[in-house]
Amino acid sequence: QGEEMWSPARPRRTPTFSTALSAAWASSASSPEPGSPSNLHPRWYVVRWIRVLYSDFASFTEDQEALISAERTFDYIEGFVIINRTGILNNWRTSFKPQDPVQASHFQSDGKVLYCLEMTKNFDPDEADIMEQEVGVLLSRLRYIQSTLFHTDVTYLEFLDRVHSSELKLRAQGLWEVPHPWLNLLIPRSTIHRFATEVFGNILKDSNNGPILLYPVNRSKWDNRTSVVIPEEEIFYLVGFLSSAPSASGHGSVEHAVSLNDKIVDFCDKAGVGMKQYLAPYTTQQQWKAHFGARWETFERRKHMYDPLAILAPGQRIFPKASLPMSS
Repeated sequence: QGEEMWSPARPRRTPTFSTALSAAWASSASSPEPGSPSNLHPRWYVVRWIRVLYSDFASFTEDQEALISAERTFDYIEGFVIINRTGILNNWRTSFKPQDPVQASHFQSDGKVLYCLEMTKNFDPDEADIMEQEVGVLLSRLRYIQSTLFHTDVTYLEFLDRVHSSELKLRAQGLWEVPHPWLNLLIPRSTIHRFATEVFGNILKDSNNGPILLYPVNRSKWDNRTSVVIPEEEIFYLVGFLSSAPSASGHGSVEHAVSLNDKIVDFCDKAGVGMKQYLAPYTTQQQWKAHFGARWETFERRKHMYDPLAILAPGQRIFPKASLPMSS
């Protein structure tokens, strides 16, 4: 409900806002146009849900880029950053099964920065053999840690509703209705490695208070007629820090999460990363002009045409409500 409207031309994410704005951000792998018959699935479709881990950031990003560029690929692709999580594979066992239980039992995640790639393939149960072959070919091209391959089969609706299951668990623990000081950035491909080295190696090297999403998208799949501002490069990355603040003080507090967000943004500005923020908390028109860059005049002209009294979206403080003089 703001000035910027996110409208990727071919969304790949499932339509669930609470799973990190997944309806708004596309993984940009090739897919039919939304609403076309081939984009719909019978309710009896099954989803092969796969997770793997990487320790090497370059392999993690290169594999994701290859997947979103492939003609035949997974139906859902999303990357995560995992910082210093103990026994992560044991946690997966509650819902997923390891491809190799013996190897998986020896894997240690303590004190490490790891990268998780999550993928799905939708299939008709009568064609499970075909799905197995397709998934096998796709996985054979990836460079993940072999002992960390986990998967499960769920119904299509169960996969779409996966965030609700997590919500119920968090509500039972009193951890759902807490502040969520999120930070969502778009980072050019050319600077994503420099960004990751500083943010995951220094700023967040010990822990974080929520999921961290990191996956590439293709600029060519986005509708450039909207007001959304994205990096100029053909491939750029969405990085979402989905923090929760369950405590009044300390590492679980709002103040701590916001301070980490500020450090990340400050690094991006000083290092010339070329990032763009989603729902940026800017307070002046000059900041918004810098955000929109060369697109500011077009954005201002549309505002003057369709909302001359600046009635809509006053909370973003982009335009004063009294008048809308055009830029000279």
